This record gives sequence, structure tokens and C-alpha cells, in this order.
Amino acid sequence: MSTRFDVIVIGGGIAGCATAHYLARDGVSVALLEAGELNAFASGANAGSLHAQIPHDPFVHKGENWARAFTPAVQLFKASLDIWTGLEAELGADLEIGVGGGLLVGANDVEMRQIEAKARIERDAGLEIEMLDRAAIRERAPYLSTNAIGGAFCPSEGKANPLVVAPAFAAAARAHGAHIVSNAGEARVARTGDGYEAAAAGQLFAAPRLVIAAGIETGKLVESLGGSIEIQGFPIQANVTEPAEKFLPHLVYCAGEKLTMKQTRIGTVLIGGGWPAKLDARGRPVADPASLAANLAVAKSVVPAVGALQIVRTWAAIVNGTEDWLPILGELPGAPGAFINYVPWMGFTGGPAAALAIAKMVQGQRPDMGFDLAAFAPQ
Repeated sequence: MSTRFDVIVIGGGIAGCATAHYLARDGVSVALLEAGELNAFASGANAGSLHAQIPHDPFVHKGENWARAFTPAVQLFKASLDIWTGLEAELGADLEIGVGGGLLVGANDVEMRQIEAKARIERDAGLEIEMLDRAAIRERAPYLSTNAIGGAFCPSEGKANPLVVAPAFAAAARAHGAHIVSNAGEARVARTGDGYEAAAAGQLFAAPRLVIAAGIETGKLVESLGGSIEIQGFPIQANVTEPAEKFLPHLVYCAGEKLTMKQTRIGTVLIGGGWPAKLDARGRPVADPASLAANLAVAKSVVPAVGALQIVRTWAAIVNGTEDWLPILGELPGAPGAFINYVPWMGFTGGPAAALAIAKMVQGQRPDMGFDLAAFAPQ
């Protein structure tokens, strides 16, 4: 015997929990199935940055044509940041959201030319970017090293607490009637004559529509439905310091090396940027001391004051990726009623807008996002 719902959602990170919330809020009967604990993987293990700018490292290595193809993702992040500003009221929860702006720092003329070229593309995508010269960046960010000769400032960027966001979405979804099953084990999905079945937690769930929002496990689930999408997973690591007096109001990037830095409400400084971690014998991500040393050296060279702080924790996680860095959002070809919700690299930022778009698609509605989602369609 199976329990029937309107929609089955696979995955209990921000993508799945937010999708379940928006569906349940619209009166849709939804079951969410999570193999382990909610928010246990990338959604809870990231550093909580809220991004909008085109990532600088792939811009340098992939070029301006790639960046122009990436601009639909910028528009998605911009739409998501608009949602983030009202999310605490929407969910009735303190998500520790802070929007102080993001600052990409350049240390030489080559980096500044790269920053300026990227900013032109970002502005064309509708993103507000302010270029800063040496005097302006010193006034805006006196905490920076004297090596900084300029940068780009995006006022809509910021941070939130990744430990509480997906659980808040899940709680709101439950309040609207969603059925959420955690520690369900790996779900097995199959097509039926009138939709889809998912076997998990010793139970069978049936629905005419299915949303796969399972992060790095998405590819395997798509294959079980006869499809194929190319996704990637990369082990990376991040660090957090002891609390300090507030001195870092911005989300800080570095054009020369991988770096993100921001200070939380309690004063701890989160230091990351995508430095690689290792995989242990069981394939689990573990911190790499060499990446730790390199990451902290870059952080200290950009923001010298951080050198006086103790690191209290370093952790590793798998970040979702795609070769072109674009999200995969929409109905799976050859599997009517099955939808993919997969946002690589900046999935925490893009999670709310992607989930809202998928919830509308599942209900047969056209998402009103203000831009075309066609670039994200599963191929």
C-alpha cells in the first residue's frame, strides 16, 4: 500500500525544504523525503554567503563569453536576494541575515582590469556594481591591507546562518501541512502508470509529480528514471575563528586568490573561498592542512587584523557543481511530471528563488521571475 500525495520531494536541504514550503503554502499535498538528517550536507555545511556577483576565479579562467552565458544565474541570484530580504518574516524565524554588501578586492592593475570587465557584464545583467579606486576603497573598508588598490562593491550581498535556514523552511512547510520524513534512507524512485513512486523509510509514497532536489545524489536519481544529467561534486573546506569585536561589515572577496570572509552576528569570522579538501578512505570529505594554511595566508594578506584571531574549527563538505556553473531547473525530458531543482556552487544563495520557480512549474504555472529560465532547462 502506498500513501498518496500531490508531489513527492526528494532531498532535505535548502532546495527541498524550500520547495516543500512553497508547494504546501499553495495548498499542495507534499511529502518530503530525506535520507539522513535535514540540512546535514551542503545546505548546512556552507559558510552562509549570499552571493550575486559573477565568481571571479572562473571569470578569469573561462573568459567573458562564459560570463555572458552565466548572466541568467546572476539574475536568479538577484531575484533570490530579493526573497531573502523578506524571508525572516515569511518563515517567522531569525535567520541571522545581514546585508552589508560584497567587496571584491584588487591588488594590481591586471586584477582591476579583470574586475572592471566583469562589472560591465554584471551591470548588463541588472546587478548594481560600484567601482572603487584606491581612495574610495580605503574609506569604505579601512580594515583592508594597504595592498588593496581598488575593487568592486555590490550592495545586495551579505550572509545568513546556514544552520537554521533549511530547518526554518521545513518547519514552515510542516505548519502548512507538508509531510516530512527524515532519516528515511536512500530513496528509490520509479515511474508508474499515473506518476511516480518513492520507497523510503520502509514506506511507499506515490504522487503524479516528483521533485528531485537531492544535491550530489540528483544524478543517480535521474538515472533511475532513464535520464542523464552531468553534475559534479567537489570537496572543499571552510574555517571559523573565535569571536572578536565587529570590524568586518562586508562579504570580502579577493581577485588574486580564492577567498571569502565575513563576520557573524556573534563576532566570529568565517574564512573560505573554495579551497580543496581531501576525501578519506570511505569517500568522506576531510580538511586538508595545506589548504588551511594557504587559505589563512590569503585572508591575513587581505585583512591583516584576522591574523590575531584563533581558528576554532575547520570543516569540509561536498559542494555541488556543474561544468558551466549554471543551475538545472525544470521538467526532466522523457519523464513528464518529474522536475529537477539543482543550483551548483551558490545553492544557498539561489535556493529560495529556485524553489519558488520549481513550485510554480510543478503546479503548471509560469514562474514570474522577471527573466527567462530557459538557460536552466535540463538537457
